[in-house]
Amino acid sequence: MSRSLSDDNGWLAYYARWVGAWVRGTGEMHNAEDAAQNAVLGMLEGDAACIEDPRAYLRRSSRNSLVDMHRQRIVHNAVPLHELAEGEHPCAEGPESALQASELAEALVTALSQLPLKCQQVYVYHRLEGWTHTEIAQKMGLSRSMVEKYMTRALRHIHEQLHDYAPY
Repeated sequence: MSRSLSDDNGWLAYYARWVGAWVRGTGEMHNAEDAAQNAVLGMLEGDAACIEDPRAYLRRSSRNSLVDMHRQRIVHNAVPLHELAEGEHPCAEGPESALQASELAEALVTALSQLPLKCQQVYVYHRLEGWTHTEIAQKMGLSRSMVEKYMTRALRHIHEQLHDYAPY
């Protein structure tokens, strides 16, 4: 004999109905399940005894998680070039693309040359050589905080100078 939802006490009995409601609302089963699991994990890792209404907590927590997933999809819709297959790389054919690439490289060199030497070095070590901030700090005899400040300054300046090449 099967038991109804009202026969069970606690949030676990509510789980299937709760996930089903999110699936109907979002149309995406995996996101609804991920949000539900994140909510349950948050509740179990915290002090679950302090939660007065577990159903309300899980409902709100899941909703927040789904909103966060949606925001991340919007913000992080781009895929890094190194993760793309060779045939998926965006490229333009013809002499215009070569000219654009040349102009962009020249603009980057100009923007870097406008920065103080230490900012230039930090940018090159981090972005082109792939060093961590800690490695750069040790190499240059600086604090990690100072390396971060130089990197922030360089990125801000380059962003401002190259804005016309990628205005988004």
